[in-house]
Amino acid sequence: MGVGIDIQRIVKRYPSATKNSLNEVSLTINPGSKFGILGPNGAGKTTLISIICGIIDKTEGSIAYYNREGEIGYKAFRKTLGFVPQDYALFQELTPRQNLEYFGALYNLGRKEIARQTDKLLAKLGLSAVADHQVSTFSGGMKRRINLAIGIIHQPQILVLDEPTVGVDVQSKNAIMKLLDELNANGTTIIYTSHHLSEAQEFCNEIALIDMGKIILSQTMASLLKEHQTNSLKEVFLELTGEEYRDSNV
Repeated sequence: MGVGIDIQRIVKRYPSATKNSLNEVSLTINPGSKFGILGPNGAGKTTLISIICGIIDKTEGSIAYYNREGEIGYKAFRKTLGFVPQDYALFQELTPRQNLEYFGALYNLGRKEIARQTDKLLAKLGLSAVADHQVSTFSGGMKRRINLAIGIIHQPQILVLDEPTVGVDVQSKNAIMKLLDELNANGTTIIYTSHHLSEAQEFCNEIALIDMGKIILSQTMASLLKEHQTNSLKEVFLELTGEEYRDSNV
């Protein structure tokens, strides 16, 4: 059973900043959706998902978490949450197996469950043959796959992904997206950010477009493309955000 999120009028201003990073952002993320949060560099994507995950505090506004039985508190939400950041969240001096054992223990999984999930995820992500090799020797694509495995070893009901396929090879990308589709088919809500618009178009069934800290639109992918009479999310993206360079990393 997936988890949903209701975001109302979120504002974020960092200390000493001269303007808000987020301006009254409101969104509804439905349980079981594949929800893309897309926007140019500096639009506020990472700030928004960091607030959703509780990594940073909002300045104003409210967030409610719920499943199909009703609203749940933040502590309960945290137990259902998986987060895969853009930066590697793993120990490069350890092996994939050791990483998964460590993070599985942090999630309070039993030894048998950790072993079962470790073998299952390494097999699905094509890492069984290198399960006991040091991660520091791996390619970027292999590290991305381990990063994902760590984020889902506890079988989260909602999974937040920040650029999960950045800099990976075609095979790694295929393995990652295939597993994400499988998780979603089994009920996991997925929140996804990426600069790969073709990938987002193929994967997401709902999207929000954010620019300059504000939500420009939030709707299903199908209705968006129909409304703009195009088969290309890239065309809609450039139409709504412009073609100017965006060099900020906020």
